[in-house]
This record gives sequence, C-alpha cells and structure tokens, in this order.
Amino acid sequence: MKKLLMISSVLAVVAGIIMVLGGVWGIVFTYGNVARENITTPDDSSVPGVPVRGPLTLKAQADIIRTHTLKSTGNKTYSEMPSKIPKIDQNGTPILDENGTAVMVLNDARNIWVTATALVTALNLGIITYVFSGLILLFGLISIWTGIIFHALSNKY
Repeated sequence: MKKLLMISSVLAVVAGIIMVLGGVWGIVFTYGNVARENITTPDDSSVPGVPVRGPLTLKAQADIIRTHTLKSTGNKTYSEMPSKIPKIDQNGTPILDENGTAVMVLNDARNIWVTATALVTALNLGIITYVFSGLILLFGLISIWTGIIFHALSNKY
C-alpha cells in the first residue's frame, strides 16, 4: 500500500506541475497575443476606454462590435438581409434595365457582418482560452494537492 501511495503521489504531483505550467502558459500566451493587437474599447462599450487584455475586456469589445454592426445594418443580421439589392441612383431611385426590372447588385452591408463575425469569433476564442487555461491551472493545483495527500498517507502506512 505504501509503495502504491508513493507512486501515486509522485505521478499526481508531476501531472499537477505539468498542468499548472500549461495553464500559466495558456494565460500568458493569450494575454500576449491579445495585447499585441493594441485594441482599446470604445467609449460606448460596457468597459469604456481601456486596453483589451483579459476576458472582461474581450467580452466588452465583442459585444460593442456586434452592437455597432447591428446599428449599421438596420438591426439586421447577415442571414436576415438579402444577398442582392436594387441598384439606386444618386436620388435614391432604383435603376431599371431595358425590361423595366430593377438592376440587382450585391448587398455590401452583408460584408460588414462577415468582418464583424470574424472579429467577434476571435475575441470569443480568447475568452474561451482564458477559461480553459484557468481550469487547467486549477486541475493542476488539485492534482498537486492530491499528490501531497497521498504522500502524507504513505507515511502513515
């Protein structure tokens, strides 16, 4: 029993150390990649005028991008907008072809959503990375604590 507890103790501590190092690395890696983008939240965000670094500022930036995109597209998402719209002249009148039907052009407002979705997805991925790294760090500390308990128990048997 003593030998099993000692081996389990060593394995738990080694696994814990690896998880703690991995968790810390994930947090540092994410922080560094986010920081190098030099993003500052706009004044109308939930966390105004601060550099985007951690999960709260990442969320604030993602939320305000969505808010601005909805505002610029008349509160319509990508899937709610038609892919083509009538081409209009400088007076706002649809341009008609020789058959009297409206000339259709690509809806450029949908491109705003493509960009916004890419940005929001990247910001949300940063949040998930912070959470995952924090969990790995926590599990590593629990594993180290378990190894210490096993070691203490091995001294009793």
